[in-house]
Amino acid sequence: MLKKLLIIVLIAGISMTSAGCVTAADKKQEEEKVDTYEMLNLFGEIMERTKVSYVEEVSDQKLIEAAINGMLSSLDPHSSFLDAKSFQYLNEQTQGKFGGLGLEVTMENGVVKVVSPIDDTPAYRAGLKPGDYIISLDGTTVVGMSLTEAVDKMRGKVGTKIKLTIRRGTEKPFDVTLKREEIKIQSVKSELKAKDVAYIRISSFSEEVDKNIEDALEKMQKETKNGVKGLVIDVRNNPGGLLDQAVAVSDLFLDSGEIVSTRSRNEEETLKYSATKGDIAEGLPIVVLINDGSASASEIVAGALQDHRRAVIMGQKSFGKGSVQSVVPFSKYGAVRLTTARYYTPSGRSIQAKGIEPDIEVLPAKLEVYNLEGLTISEAELKNALSNDEDGKKSADGKDKGKTDKDDDLQKDYQLLRAVDTVKALSIYNNKEE
Repeated sequence: MLKKLLIIVLIAGISMTSAGCVTAADKKQEEEKVDTYEMLNLFGEIMERTKVSYVEEVSDQKLIEAAINGMLSSLDPHSSFLDAKSFQYLNEQTQGKFGGLGLEVTMENGVVKVVSPIDDTPAYRAGLKPGDYIISLDGTTVVGMSLTEAVDKMRGKVGTKIKLTIRRGTEKPFDVTLKREEIKIQSVKSELKAKDVAYIRISSFSEEVDKNIEDALEKMQKETKNGVKGLVIDVRNNPGGLLDQAVAVSDLFLDSGEIVSTRSRNEEETLKYSATKGDIAEGLPIVVLINDGSASASEIVAGALQDHRRAVIMGQKSFGKGSVQSVVPFSKYGAVRLTTARYYTPSGRSIQAKGIEPDIEVLPAKLEVYNLEGLTISEAELKNALSNDEDGKKSADGKDKGKTDKDDDLQKDYQLLRAVDTVKALSIYNNKEE
């Protein structure tokens, strides 16, 4: 009987303790709610005081939008509030057509940082580079501006000009005046290099990039007598774009396996994207060119092909934007762009703030060809040397037939030259193995 009484008392004690814990937790939660309400009241009071006392009249909409944007931009450089105009601009950009200077930018240390200029745009032609800092716009400092405000200021009527003050490394700040244009992005460009290497340049991951790559490769295969020997995929200064296009482009060259995963703070919301059977390059060697302006979707493609050992990654370490932004529309008011997850490569590497390390590092360099004419003697110059019965196959100027002006472009781009040479070397090696 005593034992039964002790057990009942013990159980009752545990129940009371548990109830006490729950009550304490509820009390804490209630206190946090009170604090939240108090802070919201504080926000209302400050907003009202600003409206009444600020030196100039200011609208409720401007104050509230600025407050929302301040809240989001304090979290990370990529979360922000998009008003109706900015939201429209974002939609135009992913569709491959918009107005402006042709810059992909982010915010860093209170100033605007260039992620990359877009090919064939005012910013690209002016020589702006990844890593440049824009410290003022038309003489107005960007310190204190949100990223959205800075981007809005750079956009404007086509044909109008804007002066950017640029800080590059340790150089003295300099001004660049750009004329705004309607930016039409040709996301995929292609041509044959060194007669039989397919060169595919992807400047951004907008809609239908995967289809454009398929069409480009098919066309180049037909242009060569025995088909292309391999591919160079160039995503240098590619700021990214649509996730589904990064997955689709990777899938073009992979037969199976994971391409990328996105992980949020809730484990059950982890998403994995996998390849489907079929490699449009049929195992041909691939080199992917990256640099510090290759970000987001570009890094997904490079990371997937690198982890699956499907491509050699060459160039410089990429930008390191490994976060996922979800755009949530809010009726007529615009949208919120919120960072909701991180990207991980198939091997589980996080891209965020680390980027993709190239398999072969190749820095930009100027190639200088030495003229050794007259300093060396060849077999052909020796007295009574036998002639070659294939001499007639050379053109009148002594150059090989089939050589094009496009080959000369390789001399101007050392990284691309190295990539083409690597594809050719891998092609020769693979053929010997067979």
